[in-house]
Amino acid sequence: MKQKEFVILVDENDTELGLMEKHEAHQKALLHRAFSVFVFNKKGELLLQQRALNKYHSGGLWTNTCCSHPRENEKTIDAAHRRLKEEMGFDCTLTEKFHFIYKAAFDNGLTEHELDFIYIGTTNEEPNINNDEVASYKWINMQELITDMRLHPKNYTVWFSIILKEYLEHL
Repeated sequence: MKQKEFVILVDENDTELGLMEKHEAHQKALLHRAFSVFVFNKKGELLLQQRALNKYHSGGLWTNTCCSHPRENEKTIDAAHRRLKEEMGFDCTLTEKFHFIYKAAFDNGLTEHELDFIYIGTTNEEPNINNDEVASYKWINMQELITDMRLHPKNYTVWFSIILKEYLEHL
């Protein structure tokens, strides 16, 4: 049986308010701490992952290199390194670029309402993906990505579209 995961509930200033089981927090659309990782190679291509088909939402859709939630008493940067290794099978130096709040509802009744910390890294390593989390991966030029997202938005996670827009505004 899979162990229950908890998220850290926060206010708009990142003050911790307590813990809640992850699924319940997404059902109630409560603001919680999260992170998103963007890893680039030396050519400037972004590493995307295709979410595993069995994920509880957005299965099979393309998204940023990895994203998740820190655990209780875990620094967000440490959680980003942990999940990068767990999902993509490698680690690299990560730098926090910015954080922001977003809210996105899904067709299944769940809502992402996150204070999202954005981390950037660089590697030329090829991933060794965890098939429980990731179906596939690809490196993509940013201009090709922007064009493809405009032409085929349904192929990408809702949050990735929001986060990428914020990322491009922070460049």
